[in-house]
Amino acid sequence: MIRDPSSIALGIFLPLLLILLFGYGLSLDAHHVPIAVVMEDHSPSAQSVFGAFAGSPFFVPQAVHSMAKAENLMTAGIVDGIVRLRHNFSRHLHNDDGSIEFIANGIDANRARLIENYVRGTIAIWLAQRELTHGQHYRQPVSMEQQIWFNRSLDSRYFLVPGLLVLIMTLIGALMTALVVAREWERGTFESLFATPVQPGEIIISKIIPYFCLGMIGLAVAVTAARILFQVPIRGSLLVLFLVSALYLLVALGMGLLISTRTKNQFIASQAALLLTFLPAMMLSGFIFDIRSMPPFIQVITYFLPAQYFVTLLQTLFLAGDIWSVIIPNTAILILMAVIFLGLTRRLTVKRLV
Repeated sequence: MIRDPSSIALGIFLPLLLILLFGYGLSLDAHHVPIAVVMEDHSPSAQSVFGAFAGSPFFVPQAVHSMAKAENLMTAGIVDGIVRLRHNFSRHLHNDDGSIEFIANGIDANRARLIENYVRGTIAIWLAQRELTHGQHYRQPVSMEQQIWFNRSLDSRYFLVPGLLVLIMTLIGALMTALVVAREWERGTFESLFATPVQPGEIIISKIIPYFCLGMIGLAVAVTAARILFQVPIRGSLLVLFLVSALYLLVALGMGLLISTRTKNQFIASQAALLLTFLPAMMLSGFIFDIRSMPPFIQVITYFLPAQYFVTLLQTLFLAGDIWSVIIPNTAILILMAVIFLGLTRRLTVKRLV
């Protein structure tokens, strides 16, 4: 172990990193949920409802004055729910037949259920405080009108199946290719390549093409299974879906080849690929656990993970449609990452044995 510093690093830092990932990354609670409160009624009663959400540790309410604005915020993924107080809210409340409409983002079914329960609980607390303030009992003056966007049935498969594409593409693109160059170094076949006129760029292309084709075949199989076996809707463009998936696959290939080029050892390459690509894609990309429920320093780390942007693109294309305000910036970031990782791989691939 003393002669092999890499084994010491894996023995110490890998368990530590796993503890940090599982300790901070795993969270099934929802905190500071962004919601839009449509204030069509500006009465004191409506203001007190907004104050109840503002005082709750579970919500970060944003007051808007039209449903159109709130719907735009929901479509863009800025808020996860809409609470609507209609213009006649206070009058109906006085007659004990007031209603509050709640619209939830149903892409993540479990999170939508949590938010719904938090909304109900916040309104129940507000009603109890109102009863104490007025010194009389109110006969259920508010009823909930609920709508679910993007995933009306709250089927968790609609949320999980698109995210599985991230793991599949990461597995093929990063984990498998991480072993390619390292295997060549261990077997000594790179010496034979260096004796030929082949250029470093041609070596990289020769390693990318097979796994790129394999990844696209895996993508096609997964999308077909999602549509036929699980009836997951594809509301966006199928062409855009394959284009952004191909782009993420190039990012994953670049990461895998970069790891393989630097390590030149299959075992270390596989461990590094698992640590730097697969586990973050599973736990810190928003595939299973909501990023906004994680500690702030973990949220900062997620901005450097390409899987986060791919998860956002997949969920949007599968369940919401061609929302270009979401597609364009996330695609641009993936393009930048692909250029960086493939460029670094090309720069570090040189024809020398040292």
